[in-house]
Amino acid sequence: MRRDSFRSWAATVLAVIAAADACLVSGPTAMAQAPAPGAVASNVPAAAAPAQPATNEHPLAPALRIAYDGVARIERDVKDYSCTLVKREQIDGVVGEHQYIFCKIRHKPFSVYMYFLGPDDIKGREVIYVEGANDGKLLAHEEQGLRARFGTVALLPNSFLAMKGQRYPITMTGIQVMIRRLAEVAEKDSKFGECDVKFYQGAKINGRVCTCIQVTHPVPRRQFEFHLARVFIDDELQVPARYEAYEWPKQPGGAPVLLEEYTYLNMKLNNGFTDTDFDKHNPTYKFIRK
Repeated sequence: MRRDSFRSWAATVLAVIAAADACLVSGPTAMAQAPAPGAVASNVPAAAAPAQPATNEHPLAPALRIAYDGVARIERDVKDYSCTLVKREQIDGVVGEHQYIFCKIRHKPFSVYMYFLGPDDIKGREVIYVEGANDGKLLAHEEQGLRARFGTVALLPNSFLAMKGQRYPITMTGIQVMIRRLAEVAEKDSKFGECDVKFYQGAKINGRVCTCIQVTHPVPRRQFEFHLARVFIDDELQVPARYEAYEWPKQPGGAPVLLEEYTYLNMKLNNGFTDTDFDKHNPTYKFIRK
């Protein structure tokens, strides 16, 4: 794709997402206490129970089976994918704006290319990370502002500058890392009680039919990382399309407070990405100034 075509495409994607921003998510009555995510289409019907677990089985057991199946499915069948990532995170107690990012992600070696579509202050930023390359550093450049004068910089993924405005390092980007992490958390939580699990079949993310798994810990405990979390599994692709988590309300009877939400829109699996897709010399990227 030529650079002018890529920039035109990116502008079109951003315009489409921005136009949909106000109407994409609406929750069911059962979810009414959760703040509306506002940037992702969700239409969730009444809860539908999965197959009845054994009487001695933890409520999280069916969700854990789905998570482990998802890990195996992605490792077996998904080599790479492109998507538009919409994310919003709480950092240092403040919930930030939605960020819109076009991504290319390859699993082996783990590789990420990001082009930031918005908001305006980070629009045009590009980031590349390839496991085992560039001395373990990510490569990044800004398109505007004072930082654009520095050109392409190499940063350790966990460094202060790389983590500025981000809840997690780039090494934790993507659906494979997300579902592995969800399985780890669910495995840990399954050792405790005080856990309510609901399944919502026929949920929709941006018009795509999903199954939503909602996990609630009613009472704050040190061992729990969230009050309420939902993961949406795309029924056709059989991969996670969205994850959202909230902490306990600040006041009794108040609304849960957003911790993080990640939505993967327009996923296209197995594009056959090559090293060129994660190379700063790619002529459609702007890491190298002409």
